[in-house]
Amino acid sequence: MKIKNKISLLISIFFSVLFALASFTIFYLFSSFRKVEFESRLKEKAFSSIKLLVEVEQIDRQLLKVIDQNSINKLYDEKTLIFDSSYHLIYSSLDDTKINWNIDDLKYLKTYKTFFKKENKNEVYGVFYDTNDKDYYALISASDDYGKRKLEYLFYTLLITYFVFTALCWFITFYSVKRLLQPLGNFHSKIKTINENNLDTRIAVNDSSNEIDLLGNEFNQMLQRIDESYQKQKEFTAHASHELRTPLARVTSQMENKILDRETGESQRNFLKKILNDVNQITELISSLLLLSKLDNKPNEFNNNYRIDELIYESIERLHKTHPEFRIRFDIEFSEEIERLLELKGSKSLLEIVLINLLKNACMYADDKAATILITQANRNLILTISNNGRSLTATEQVNLFQPFMRGGNAKGKAGLGLGLRIVQRILLQHEATIAYAAPNEHSNVFTVHFCY
Repeated sequence: MKIKNKISLLISIFFSVLFALASFTIFYLFSSFRKVEFESRLKEKAFSSIKLLVEVEQIDRQLLKVIDQNSINKLYDEKTLIFDSSYHLIYSSLDDTKINWNIDDLKYLKTYKTFFKKENKNEVYGVFYDTNDKDYYALISASDDYGKRKLEYLFYTLLITYFVFTALCWFITFYSVKRLLQPLGNFHSKIKTINENNLDTRIAVNDSSNEIDLLGNEFNQMLQRIDESYQKQKEFTAHASHELRTPLARVTSQMENKILDRETGESQRNFLKKILNDVNQITELISSLLLLSKLDNKPNEFNNNYRIDELIYESIERLHKTHPEFRIRFDIEFSEEIERLLELKGSKSLLEIVLINLLKNACMYADDKAATILITQANRNLILTISNNGRSLTATEQVNLFQPFMRGGNAKGKAGLGLGLRIVQRILLQHEATIAYAAPNEHSNVFTVHFCY
C-alpha cells in the first residue's frame, strides 16, 4: 500500500473511532440524564400522592383518585400504589397499568428508603414515607414515552451524523493527503522516466524548505554526479575503441598481405589465418563497443521516413552476399492500415543493423539455416516476428538475453560476441520500439518487435 493511502487510512480510522466514541458518550450521558430526570419526576409524584392522602385531612381516597385521573399525563401511563405499615394496599390509582410487587419489595423500602427498577417497558419507583404515627410505602410505575422518543431521536441523529461526517472526513482526508503529497507523486513519475539515455533530466523543485523539495534537490545533485561519471565512462570507451581500431587495421592489413605473399609457407599461412581471425574478432568487438557507446548518447532526432519492408529486402540481400547458405522467408499479413504502418520514422542505417542482426542470429542458430520474418498489425501497432527452428534458450538464459556478452548454451561452436542483441535493444529503444523473446517449444525461437505509433 502506498504511503499516502496508509496515512489517509490511519487518519480516517482515527477520526472515525473518535466520532464513534463521542457519539456513544453523548448518547450514554443523555440516556443516564433521562433516567435520573424521570426518576426524580416519579419521586415527586410518589411523595405528593402520599402527602395528599396522609397529611391533608380533606383529601380522601376517592378524591385523590379524581385528582390523579385529571392530572395524569397519558404519555406516562402512570400507576400509583400506596401501602400502610402493615403492607395493606390503601390506595390504587385508576390506571389499568399493573405493578408487580411483593412484600420483599416493601421490606426493602423500609431498609433502603427508595429503589428504582425497570419492569417491562415501564419503570418503577418505590419510596418509604415515615410519619410520627405510621409508615407508608408508595410504588409508582410509568413509561417515559416522551423521554424515550427524545432518546430515540438523539440515537438516529447521532447515527446519521456519524455516517455523514465519517464519510466527509474520509473524503477530505484522502483529498487533502493526495494534494499535499502530489509533489511526491510527480517526483515518483519523473524518476520512472529516467534511464541511461536521459540522465540530464532534473526534478522540478520549488525554493521552499519542505522535505519533498529538499529531497528533490538532493536527488538532482546525485543525478548530476552520476551523469558526469557515466559520461566519463562513455568517453573513455569511445576513445579507447577509436584508438585501438587504427593499429588493429594496420595489423590486419599486414597479415593479409603476408598471407597473400607467395613466399609464405602453407603452415605459416594457416597460422596467420588463425591469428587474423582472432584480430577480426577483436576488431568486431571494438566496433560493437564503439557503436554501443554512440547509442548510449542522447537519442537521435529521426526526421526521415522509411518503409520497413524495403529495409527488410535490402537486409536480406546483404546477408545473402556474405551468407549465401541462409534461407529467409518474408511475409506480410495485409490489413486496412498496414500500408500506413509500414512507414517508420528513424535511422535507416540503425534499422538495418537491427534487421541484419536479428535475421543473422535466426539463421545462424537454426537447425536448417532458415528463418521466417512476418509483418502483422495489432492495435494500430506494427509487429515484426522473426522465428526459426532451433534449440531454444533456458529460463535463466532468457532473463539475461539482452545483457552484454550474454551467450546461450546453443551458441557453442558459433561465432559471436554476445553484443548483437544488446545493440538491437538499444537501437529499438531509441525508435520507441520493444523487443521480446519467446520459446513456444524446445526447438523454436521467436523474437517479436513492436513499433508503437
